[in-house]
Amino acid sequence: MIGPVSAELYVRSSTPYADVVVRVCDVHPDGRSMNVCEGVRRLGPLDADTLGDVRRVRVELWPIGHRFRRGHRVRVHVAAGAYPTIARNPGTGDPLTHSGGPMVPSDVEVFHSPDHPSAVIMPLCAPPG
Repeated sequence: MIGPVSAELYVRSSTPYADVVVRVCDVHPDGRSMNVCEGVRRLGPLDADTLGDVRRVRVELWPIGHRFRRGHRVRVHVAAGAYPTIARNPGTGDPLTHSGGPMVPSDVEVFHSPDHPSAVIMPLCAPPG
């Protein structure tokens, strides 16, 4: 796989300010997992298409240049944070430089159904020959 990676997710958050972190991993046959690419989308009240209380969110991940070997698996992680890799989102709308202020926990639910088809879009490169 070579090229851009993105995720289109349908999520519901308990707060208007939340993070959505997506990781694609290569899981080896022995169970070891290696991160291949990652992306984050910091959400505010107006940062996504809203369908009732469900938001459609696009997350851009790092471009990929990776071969998943035979017997390996693709793992997708979706989380509401990845501290300390990604700065904590206080959940209040305050700037990240604001320290010592209140933090609000956020529960993020990911949907996957015909009405809410969450997906990760990865480029497929055919082998030579």
